[in-house]
Amino acid sequence: MQLLKSSKAGSMLRITTEKKRGRTVLSVEGRLAGSWVETLAQCWRTRAPEEKFSVDLCGVSFIDAAGKVLLKEIHEQGGKLIAEGCLNQAIVEEIAGREGTGNRGCWGRKKGSHIIFYVAFFSLLVTPAVARAQGSGRQNPLPGSAPSGVLRLTLDQAVSLALKQNPTVQIAVLTAAESVQDRNVARAALLPQASLNVTDTAERLNLQAFIGKSFPGFSQHAGPFQIFSAGPGFSASIFDLTLFRRYQEARETAYASKADGLSTREQVILLVVSQYIGTLRAVANVQASESRVELAQALYDQAADLQKEGVGTGIDTLRANVELQNEKQRLLQAEDDRDTSLFGLSRLLNLDPRQNIELGDSLSFFDTPQPEMQASIESALGERQEWKALLERVKAAGLEKKASQALRLPTLNFNGNWAYEGASSTTGIPTYNYQAGVSVPIFTGGRIHAEIVKADLEIQKLQQQEDDLRNSIALDVKTALINLDSARNQVTVANLGVQLSKEEVDQARDRFKAGVANNIEVIQAQDSLARANDNQIAALYRFNQARADYARSIGQMEKVYSK
Repeated sequence: MQLLKSSKAGSMLRITTEKKRGRTVLSVEGRLAGSWVETLAQCWRTRAPEEKFSVDLCGVSFIDAAGKVLLKEIHEQGGKLIAEGCLNQAIVEEIAGREGTGNRGCWGRKKGSHIIFYVAFFSLLVTPAVARAQGSGRQNPLPGSAPSGVLRLTLDQAVSLALKQNPTVQIAVLTAAESVQDRNVARAALLPQASLNVTDTAERLNLQAFIGKSFPGFSQHAGPFQIFSAGPGFSASIFDLTLFRRYQEARETAYASKADGLSTREQVILLVVSQYIGTLRAVANVQASESRVELAQALYDQAADLQKEGVGTGIDTLRANVELQNEKQRLLQAEDDRDTSLFGLSRLLNLDPRQNIELGDSLSFFDTPQPEMQASIESALGERQEWKALLERVKAAGLEKKASQALRLPTLNFNGNWAYEGASSTTGIPTYNYQAGVSVPIFTGGRIHAEIVKADLEIQKLQQQEDDLRNSIALDVKTALINLDSARNQVTVANLGVQLSKEEVDQARDRFKAGVANNIEVIQAQDSLARANDNQIAALYRFNQARADYARSIGQMEKVYSK
């Protein structure tokens, strides 16, 4: 069974389910990031509890923080993670606690191989001289000196920077420019053409070869003759409907290419916004972890003081210390996720890899009215650049068909030349040649009919794509609206959960200080607070991501996020 999910960026997440030796294997291909994480989670949670599962990550190109959390949950519930490549293997080893990986290399090879040792040792002996010889000719692949300071970016600044220097956006701009030049080339075929020709020729003829026989008393050759000619030549198409239709087709294709470029900008903005929001989530996780470490440290100090006073017990202090170490471990993981997300954002913005960045915004919630579904779908069909590009391609295909039909019509052309011609540049006289011609196709071997049928098939194919894209846009809008409404409700519930969890911690702490209860209640309250914090951060992330997805679904990404 295969599950395919298209991304807003034109890529695709593929999940294949198959049975291998009594074990169900989920093969994942694409980017395990953003909303796609939930897709894998749904496939995982629909399994039978007693069923053996494996998740093959060999085809995964990127895993974000949410993906790591899901993979950790899968591992803890008995799922086996399979990965290739240094990055994915490092993530799996980190999730699995490096169990059974101590003797494995980056690609799964054993580190204790004697062959690798001797090859490396021999290389150390041989390469120093070569390295010294080549060292002077090497250049630093990174231009200039390393940027100093930290670049602080707000969301709108990050979007503006991506639109200026993201390679995908720049390639789309260049592609649209190429289409404009294709239109200019097609237009040039409709305009008169002129050229200046200058020749100076010396020629000697073989009369016997030219005539086919020799004549007694006549020379076998004639010449040499010198001919000088200089003057302009010109041509013009008086009537050729095919050329005109080709120009119209190129013009519509240029419009479609421009719309494709704008669609690419929307997709890049969505990628940047999603990465920025995901990084904000990682930063918020770090801040929440730091707060929980401070709380755990205070509770540990409290337990230690009570033990010294003879009120508390050693097991209470030990429990508090264990919880403190757990929170420190979570903080280290949160910091790693934050740094990884920052690197991903830097890559999207095409920044110098040595440039340090930090975010100027924070996860926030501001309620907005829930948009109407029908109005949103109509707005999407009017604003989505993919839809506009497809409509232009339908027009271009129609003009291509008309151009093929026009091949059956006669064409009228005019050409000629004027020249100063003579035996030398000083003995010439003006000469000229003007002609007009009509060409009528009579038999073309079925070529014209085949081109008409081909163009008609292209129109039908585009019409099928038009129906599919219309349904896809409507689905995008409906999904975005559902997610937006759900995320709004999740934020409300999560905020209440944090408030209640803080009250629970305060009450448990007071009960422990008063000696009414041991610190098991405090530890449980800490765990509840940690889950409430995670739920609040996740809810805020989903709400902001849902807003971005809705803006993308109605084609308003650049209008909303670019200033």
